[in-house]
Amino acid sequence: MSLLKNFRAPVIAAAFFISTALIGGCGGVSEAEMAELNKLRDEVSSLEAEANKLKDDRSNLESQIQEINRKLAECEKQKEETKANLEKLPK
Repeated sequence: MSLLKNFRAPVIAAAFFISTALIGGCGGVSEAEMAELNKLRDEVSSLEAEANKLKDDRSNLESQIQEINRKLAECEKQKEETKANLEKLPK
């Protein structure tokens, strides 16, 4: 979540600054300025999509870690039970 905020705030601020400068400038917006603004908007969208993908990847990895930890705990439990049963056997 903070990754998304880290990317979004500076890019949106830059886009806002550029768009304000373009609108407030005398003579209107040139094609080059509009192209730059569109480029910045595309970059914001791309960074947001990347942040969302990374967030999804993180969730998937956390789920995998939980599953592995669950299996590890089960193995540890079986190991302890087996050890206790071996100690009960006559020598």
